[in-house]
Amino acid sequence: MHLVIGLTGGIGSGKTSTAKFFADLGINVIDTDEIAHKLTQAKGTAIFSIQKSFGNNFITADGALDRNKMRDLVFSDNVSLRQLEAILHPLIRKETVRLIEFTSSPYIVIVVPLLLETGSYRDIVQRILVVDCDEENQVTRAIKRSELNTQQVHAIMDTQVSRQERLEHADDVIVNNMDITHLQEQVEILHQKYLNLLNEY
Repeated sequence: MHLVIGLTGGIGSGKTSTAKFFADLGINVIDTDEIAHKLTQAKGTAIFSIQKSFGNNFITADGALDRNKMRDLVFSDNVSLRQLEAILHPLIRKETVRLIEFTSSPYIVIVVPLLLETGSYRDIVQRILVVDCDEENQVTRAIKRSELNTQQVHAIMDTQVSRQERLEHADDVIVNNMDITHLQEQVEILHQKYLNLLNEY
């Protein structure tokens, strides 16, 4: 049995950088956002269901999901958001489980931004690692790394559980309010902790 760490956090908290540092230490990282991108690219497994549910307007000329149009829709309409999640989440979970079976590192990190919101990975992960930062950093980082504006970032944050609730569910916490070196140091400390925990799982 693998020790599986569920890595989560709000938008802009630093999940991607955290995951990269684990990967640099030789740990297999499974990113559910990357899986979602593959499912919604041209000829992706989810495209037919999305096209059927939302129509051709949300599919690009080359047959992929029009991410900008879909993002504008789902963050202004909860019904559409739930509809999209009902298509994607089971497919993402299925692929995640498949990939876990092929991993060979001492433990595994799966990056699930909506780990607590969906609740569908509780039987897969043994520990929840939350990457936390203050709201100001969240918004600044999210805008810097994407095409989103402040209003869109806050709209996404509103669909996610609160910082407090996230921290209440955490087994481990990385506080990412400082520089990248400080983040890396925290990952290295947790890496040793997880290696020491292997015999318990």
